[in-house]
Amino acid sequence: MAERLVIAIDGPSGSGKSTTSKGVAKALGLAYLDTGAMYRAVTCAYLDAGVEPSDEAGVIAATEGADLEISTDPDAQWVRVNGADVTERIREPEVSAKVSAVSTVAECRANLVARQRAIMEAAPAGIVAEGRDITTVVAPDADVRLLLTADPEIRMARRQAELGDKVDATQLADQVLRRDSDDSKLVNFTTAADGVTHLDCTYLTLAETIQAVLDLVASTRG
Repeated sequence: MAERLVIAIDGPSGSGKSTTSKGVAKALGLAYLDTGAMYRAVTCAYLDAGVEPSDEAGVIAATEGADLEISTDPDAQWVRVNGADVTERIREPEVSAKVSAVSTVAECRANLVARQRAIMEAAPAGIVAEGRDITTVVAPDADVRLLLTADPEIRMARRQAELGDKVDATQLADQVLRRDSDDSKLVNFTTAADGVTHLDCTYLTLAETIQAVLDLVASTRG
């Protein structure tokens, strides 16, 4: 039986974490976990409960009480919270604008980190997990840990291409730059920690970025 493999990829918004991670997971036959989708899903939960973003206790309660399910199939991504399919909704501007109420609260992060670790441990062949604190908090013992970055202008352009006309320039800057600023108060996802490989993909295509990660995996496994 092949040795189990865990790959952790973090980085700022629009750096290409999701598309790269899915591509690597497909290439290696591994599961895939989008931890950011989990934060977005519980954002839907607190909004549906009528909780205001400023109500920290309410946000914590909604997070801890959320019945959260997420696909780990890189070819078929879906997310459900409290029985509702929120796969499309979590990418809407309203959710993007209010997810920091979850991601900047330590109690919410702790709850979701525990869920993320359980999902990762349940993947028999291994998993590619991506998110802002994957390499340092969620999976510091992953076999491969990678920080993926790109210049801010490139990150915003990539996020614009992903979202299309769902957002205007102001909303886009809010999603990419403000969220990075907010989340950086709790986690460091802009500089590589000890043992974490830094890959700047500003001038790389998606295919080149995926190949760079696969090369890193190959060199790590010897």
